[in-house]
Amino acid sequence: MALGFLAVAPAHAQGVAPVPANVVNISASGFMEVPQDWLSMSLNTTREGPDAVTVQNQLKQALDAALTVARASAKPQQLEVRTGQFSLHPRYGSNGKINGWMGSTELVLEGRDFALISATAGKIQTLTMGNMGFSLSREARQKLEADVQALAIERFKQRANDVAKGFGFAGYSLREVAVSSADQEGRPIQPRMMAMEAKAAMSDAAVPVEAGKSTVNVTVSGSVQLR
Repeated sequence: MALGFLAVAPAHAQGVAPVPANVVNISASGFMEVPQDWLSMSLNTTREGPDAVTVQNQLKQALDAALTVARASAKPQQLEVRTGQFSLHPRYGSNGKINGWMGSTELVLEGRDFALISATAGKIQTLTMGNMGFSLSREARQKLEADVQALAIERFKQRANDVAKGFGFAGYSLREVAVSSADQEGRPIQPRMMAMEAKAAMSDAAVPVEAGKSTVNVTVSGSVQLR
């Protein structure tokens, strides 16, 4: 908290308003930590072959098979399915000429039902685990930000009242205020096993997952005039 009393200066020029007196700069913060309720899990695969059409068809077949499995379990907000990156590029030999093609495709499973997502991922046999990460859903984030903002505002008002009473004033009037927020998410989890080793170990078993927590911090700062 920064205190800055400003003395009244006489207005020497016509039309210049006097500098207000007894102005105090105040800031207050509030924060809350809640469990993350949104899981995003990506599965992918790579293929290579002598020509682009062959590789593209192989990727399409792998993705179509994965989509069939995932869509069977899809539920709005609980398990949502979408395709991710799809890339296809030439492979060059030591002579600088194209000697084949490589490509990759990705499927993303996301939602609130962690158990359903992990179980569905375990059933997909044509793609392997890429990465997964936890976050707050849009609805949870909006509610959390609103709650934290209300907490920060109440702390600002209480601090302004305490400062006014401490300096012998009855109260204060708000001059200007600014509200800023920041949040911190958990880090994405990288699978320890890669490619076919991961798929062999997973079989049809659910992928083990555990969410972390997200913290939202809101700061209210501004100036008040003591009265």
